[in-house]
Amino acid sequence: MTLSQRDQKSIWHPYTQMLSAPPAIPILRGQGAYLYSDEGKRYIDAVSSWWVTLHGHAHPYIAGKVSEQLLELEQVIFAGFTHKPAIELAEALLALLPEKQTKVFYTDNGSTAVEVALKMCLQFWSNQGQVRQKIIAFKNGYHGDTFGAMSVSGRSAWTKAFEDLLFDVMFIDTPNQDNLAALKTFISTHATDTACFIYEPLVQGSAGMLMHEPAALDELLVHCHQEGILLIQDEVFTGFGRTGRHFACDYLRQAPDLMCFSKGLTGGTMPMGITTCSAEIYEAFLSADKTRALFHGHSFTANPLACRAALASLDLLLQKETQENISRICKQHRQFRKHIQNHPKVKQIRQLGTILALEWETGTDSSYFHDLRDRLYTYFLENGILLRPLGNIIYLLPPYCITDKDLNYIYFTIEKALNIL
Repeated sequence: MTLSQRDQKSIWHPYTQMLSAPPAIPILRGQGAYLYSDEGKRYIDAVSSWWVTLHGHAHPYIAGKVSEQLLELEQVIFAGFTHKPAIELAEALLALLPEKQTKVFYTDNGSTAVEVALKMCLQFWSNQGQVRQKIIAFKNGYHGDTFGAMSVSGRSAWTKAFEDLLFDVMFIDTPNQDNLAALKTFISTHATDTACFIYEPLVQGSAGMLMHEPAALDELLVHCHQEGILLIQDEVFTGFGRTGRHFACDYLRQAPDLMCFSKGLTGGTMPMGITTCSAEIYEAFLSADKTRALFHGHSFTANPLACRAALASLDLLLQKETQENISRICKQHRQFRKHIQNHPKVKQIRQLGTILALEWETGTDSSYFHDLRDRLYTYFLENGILLRPLGNIIYLLPPYCITDKDLNYIYFTIEKALNIL
């Protein structure tokens, strides 16, 4: 029995209609920007395996650090205990973030990082005897698949089955100079009852890499703070160099009260989530009344192996070579965007940092379930490229180690697809 057959017999895959999906492709190993299948085929991982693999697969530096840690301490309960990798990671991350971020809370993934941030905000007000339970979020947003994260994400076919179980959220458009005044008025109307505003800064990833301008977002965030609304900046996707800077917050003047991280945090090595917060948030939970503590945790909170992987990934991120690679990818993307933007099948092309998204002109429906998505996915796989289109939107999000040669091959294959599909 082949690996694919064994997989079909026992595994249920994410975001997959198992009745009609083709067999999953077994991957035996990864190296740099490449994945190698059981049939010996090589794929360029142009989406960093769901946006997590910053420095390439099986990076020897990260592997070495994790291996060393594995022989020292693999796991310890994080209630009442601590360890060096968790402390060092908290210190290293906070040093890169806005000064307002002073505390790190460890979780397991992006969804749980968001869950914690929401709970912190809601309990922040409860601990002060105030009832503020409304939440504001952007339309088309995505913050995860657990119930709290789903609730603050845009309503779609993904959430329809759970619609009656999700808590109410006030959804607003992303800001621009034309709608800022109306958005501010809406926020002011609901400010006294609103606990927080959660947002993906500058890029709404799962919505199709939809982008909005820093200046307009900044102005909106300033207004929220003036109205006493806490800000949750979800950098699960945008963090660790994806936007061309360390974090999307580096494009903004207004600092959030809380921030969420995952995906690239460990360089794609293993799961981990982090929620950071301001001293003001943290201090609202300090009390002689033990019931005012934050009652949240996970069995693998601050796992030493994951902390060590994240520290190694940060080391690599801050190296001159990595920063030069990020700049090089940004430049290559810009050049391709200019080259292809007037193609008749290109409805729109968007780019920020290492993120490039091309929206295919379909003339009709452009939803996630458009049949063009499956044709594009198959086409690129046949050409040795792993892309995972969002409906009619192709996006590139490569590991920082990808070569110019491989980038140019991907661009060439995209242009060829535009001409023949």
